[in-house]
Amino acid sequence: MATTKETALALIEGLREVRLYPMMGEYVLYCREKAVGCICDDKVFVKITPASCAKLGDNAPREIPYAGAQPRFVVNADDKAALQELLFAVADALSAPKKKK
Repeated sequence: MATTKETALALIEGLREVRLYPMMGEYVLYCREKAVGCICDDKVFVKITPASCAKLGDNAPREIPYAGAQPRFVVNADDKAALQELLFAVADALSAPKKKK
């Protein structure tokens, strides 16, 4: 089931420094210009990193967002303040994106 653009935008509404990139009927989630997760099947998935584990705990729910993907944390998008804090923590912990030639 593909996520509609309206649904994806509603899930990130009000978040600062966050943008979406459409990919194969779903969306890659960028924060501070780093890929931090995705929106698939109307759910927000965040990369499993030491920063996300510290914020969510090791026992937070994990799912595979699409076939062939690594498991990711499934997070509640209703608490925008907590989601913003989580995305900033994950983005700040990731290395800078490689520059295009």
